[in-house]
Amino acid sequence: MFVSASEDLGIKPEDLAEPPLAEKTEILDAEGNQIGQFYEEYRETISLDQVAPIMKTAIISIEDFRFYEHGAIDIEGTIRALAKNFTSGGIAQGGSSITQQYVKQVLLNSATTKEEQAAALEASYARKLRELRYAMAVEEKYTKDQILEKYLNIAYFGAHANGIEAAAKRFFGVKASELNLVQAATLAGAVQDPNATDPNLGKKQRAKLLSRRNVVLDRMAELKKITPEEAAEAKKKPLGYKGTPLPGGCEASPYPYFCMYVRNEVLSNEDFGKTAKARSQYLNRGGLKIQTTLDPKMQKAAEAAIKKHVFASDNPVASEALVQPGTGQIKAMAASRKYGNNKRKKEMSFNVVADRVHGGGVGFQAGSTFKTFTLITALKEGMKLNDGFSVSSGYRAPYYSTFKNCKGDNIGDPTHTVTNDEGGGGFHSLQTGTWGSVNTFFMKLEEHVGLCDTIKTAKSLGIKRSDGLDLTEYETFTLGTNEMDPVTVANAYAAIGARGKYCAPMAITKITDRDGKVKNFKPKCKQALDPEVADAAADILSGVFTKGTMRGVGGIGRPAAGKTGTTDAQATAWFAGFTPDLAGAVSIGDSRGAQKYKLNGVTIGGRYYSSVFGASIPGPIWKDTMLAALKGTPATDFTPVNSSRFGGCGSGCRPVERTEPQGEDDGTLDDVDIADFG
Repeated sequence: MFVSASEDLGIKPEDLAEPPLAEKTEILDAEGNQIGQFYEEYRETISLDQVAPIMKTAIISIEDFRFYEHGAIDIEGTIRALAKNFTSGGIAQGGSSITQQYVKQVLLNSATTKEEQAAALEASYARKLRELRYAMAVEEKYTKDQILEKYLNIAYFGAHANGIEAAAKRFFGVKASELNLVQAATLAGAVQDPNATDPNLGKKQRAKLLSRRNVVLDRMAELKKITPEEAAEAKKKPLGYKGTPLPGGCEASPYPYFCMYVRNEVLSNEDFGKTAKARSQYLNRGGLKIQTTLDPKMQKAAEAAIKKHVFASDNPVASEALVQPGTGQIKAMAASRKYGNNKRKKEMSFNVVADRVHGGGVGFQAGSTFKTFTLITALKEGMKLNDGFSVSSGYRAPYYSTFKNCKGDNIGDPTHTVTNDEGGGGFHSLQTGTWGSVNTFFMKLEEHVGLCDTIKTAKSLGIKRSDGLDLTEYETFTLGTNEMDPVTVANAYAAIGARGKYCAPMAITKITDRDGKVKNFKPKCKQALDPEVADAAADILSGVFTKGTMRGVGGIGRPAAGKTGTTDAQATAWFAGFTPDLAGAVSIGDSRGAQKYKLNGVTIGGRYYSSVFGASIPGPIWKDTMLAALKGTPATDFTPVNSSRFGGCGSGCRPVERTEPQGEDDGTLDDVDIADFG
């Protein structure tokens, strides 16, 4: 009957384009555990055997009770609908089979413009005939069970739930395989007009859904799929809508800052799509499994260390990033504040651990952690471990032309005096100047090696401003006046730990698409420093723990190196350090405005500080993190310094003392100021 009727109407099958359904994307940690998910439509595609039999019975009973008996079109149902429409003068009944409804959903989901959406929904016979042609092709292509499976996965049930699995979880907090009679009848009733019966919208809509559920139960009893007694008992039950919160989004992730980093990496990186729209669809519709670099053990270590020293209720916020030397893999991202928009609870609405490209803000000035780049530049240009010069307690550029930026402009300011916060004046070598973090020494060292060369060294290690603007190129560059984020600083120091091998920060290692196709991502690395220069820098920086600003905090029981950082008048404080196996950077500052709310006379973590330095809070956080993060990891030694090239005997011995000629230090570098102890 079906074939002859369609032939009489001149209807022929037409292939239906079936684009993949929008599915959620899962983010996994390095061990394969889910830590976040994104979606444009909340949907989880499942197979028909994962749907409770009562659900299949309910949906067929109310939507197309002869589904397994007819072809693409239910002639009896269509005739009834046509007769009703003729007498009513319009489209009063649809008479659509489940196959036709599937076609309609495919067309609606495929629509990219308002015009296409309107065409998929218009009440016209032309649309019905078009759907029928597609439905005929679908019936030829798939079995009935396959069509029912596709329909249950594409159908919209209301409350932002697409597909039966998402609907079961959203409405009742169960899987589709666990649905009972009352729940199945409710969901079967919802598909007819999901917006009018959306229980998430209020009492009116819930009342309509309850009424519709009872219609389904009556229909099931009429078709003898359940007994009248079962229907009556089920109709006594309340709606039972739970409104289980929609999963997904970084706010729901146990590691929100890392989650934000991954999300923004996909949305901003052309490796994942040539346009912003393509990247967004790839992330939110692709049904991907994104394997990341996050190490749960190291993440836990960072979180515990921060929590120990800084409270979430404190105005200053501490943040930390851990990076693996030699790969650039980000192993952890943690902060003292929760991520969210609740200002009363002091939640952070941006990624305080990362740069603006990855959801961050303006960052904090990195302070003396930048002295390391001047130190490296000096080693690159031939200075030895014990080379040095005398400095006073204050430094002024002798001439405007003393410092030039990378454009060749004179930017030295002889009216500005730099003073020492932590180390004193006198003679200092590369070692002692670094260990004591002597500002005036590093100003004079930068004057000697060149501001632009120092900036080039920093850039070669991935240094860039957190806010995305160009680095400011003033003579105080070495004092860390540029705003940074922990990921960028940790990654730069990781390159030193990898003997000068710089690798771009990396958060994603593998992506598996909905079809099981796997794309692996490898580190993007380059040799930024001569390995022996990196070895010498690591040797000097290791002395910071035994002879320098971290000696009061102490080391971690294995070879380690690092540098404290404190900005002018304690606006912010940092510590960046590394072993050959792991690098980390910790910052602390007041997110309300670090220059306005300085770290003086403050209580942090329940302890009062007259002034906060790099070794006050960031250093101890780094130490506690490393002790836990590297527990069970065999210690790796740094490569010894090439003494024939850099002289001295490294951080383990005392540099030769030198008495400077008598006379006033004029702030310039004379031949007698440079001491070469070979």
